[in-house]
Amino acid sequence: MSEPAEAVEEKWDARVKGILKSELKRRGVTYAQLAEKLATVGVTENERNIRNKIGRGSFTAVFFVQCMAAIGATQIRI
Repeated sequence: MSEPAEAVEEKWDARVKGILKSELKRRGVTYAQLAEKLATVGVTENERNIRNKIGRGSFTAVFFVQCMAAIGATQIRI
């Protein structure tokens, strides 16, 4: 029997959250620094909002790509 759609979605959310957190950690970027870096690419987010979004793990693909671009990531491992 397959998993409920909600459980599957939660697993994918957790996976993407883990990718973003590991890329931030690998580069030594704090949430405050990420807010500053996002501002340089035209995205206005404060540290608290970033912490909440990443903590929940439910953010858009656009936010994910903005973060990756802001920290200089050009490749990710899935």
